[in-house]
Amino acid sequence: MAKRISIINFKGGVGKTTLAFHLATGLENLTGEKVLLVDLDHQSSLSILCLGYDRWVEVSNSVNTVDGIFLSYIDGEHAMPKEEIIEVAPINGYTLVDVAPASLNLDSIEVELTSAFIGSPMRSEWNKRTLLCKWIEETGVDDEYDYIIFDCPPATKIASQNAVAASHGYIVPVVPEAIMQRGLPHLRETIKYRIDGMLKMLAALPGINSSGIYVRDTRMIGLAITSAKSGRVGKHELISDHTIHMHIIERFADEYGEHIIMPLIPETTLVSRALARNIPVYGIPGSDIEDRKLRDGYIYDLYESLVENIESRVADL
Repeated sequence: MAKRISIINFKGGVGKTTLAFHLATGLENLTGEKVLLVDLDHQSSLSILCLGYDRWVEVSNSVNTVDGIFLSYIDGEHAMPKEEIIEVAPINGYTLVDVAPASLNLDSIEVELTSAFIGSPMRSEWNKRTLLCKWIEETGVDDEYDYIIFDCPPATKIASQNAVAASHGYIVPVVPEAIMQRGLPHLRETIKYRIDGMLKMLAALPGINSSGIYVRDTRMIGLAITSAKSGRVGKHELISDHTIHMHIIERFADEYGEHIIMPLIPETTLVSRALARNIPVYGIPGSDIEDRKLRDGYIYDLYESLVENIESRVADL
């Protein structure tokens, strides 16, 4: 059985896709096991990153995207897709990472899904939120991969709720800003009560077919702090020159303690340079190894340590 993980935050621009991509490739480096990335964000950034723009355009113009999972409920014309929506991700140096891509149409499909009903209203609410569970169960991909990682959109609508229903745990990427300090408790309560709580209530109703993939209580794996402004970065520490920024990080630490997954990831151009090549930071060619000598050069080791610490937490799910 795969360990199924949601990368989720209702705020955009916090590094969800970057974390999902580095977690998948990092797990291949660390464990040598197979990883499936599932893109649930209509912006399709993860799909483009994994496939390249041209291949993503080809795939998104076909029916072989995750859109089909949700379309299968809406119009009755589309059957639930199978493994054909899974693409081998041509990431240089990585052969064990595959992706189920999204298209730009997923946003409008999700809107249609919200108002779609088949049968009783309560059963419809359950079925709409467990379509991803149904796809995983019917395809058997849970037995084919060691990890399944869901890159969620910046909202807790039906696509994200499907991911939570299928996930053993979730990771919240966090940019240390005051707004996120206020938003985190709301996100956790939303997942615990509005999503998990509602699904448990629906699962208990007569006639509900509770999938073996469905997870009743989705645990928070932890918070991954990204884009921390830094004055000095080392393998085991991050000191910020920005007093307010550092104060927010300290308040995160006071409030969430062991939930914070170390190390912190500093704000750096090295990540964007790597992603521009469709590779993770630890896939930068040896000819660029001088980047390690730069102030932000420890980003290699920081991401490797972050993935290692996430893997240890996921093992307990």
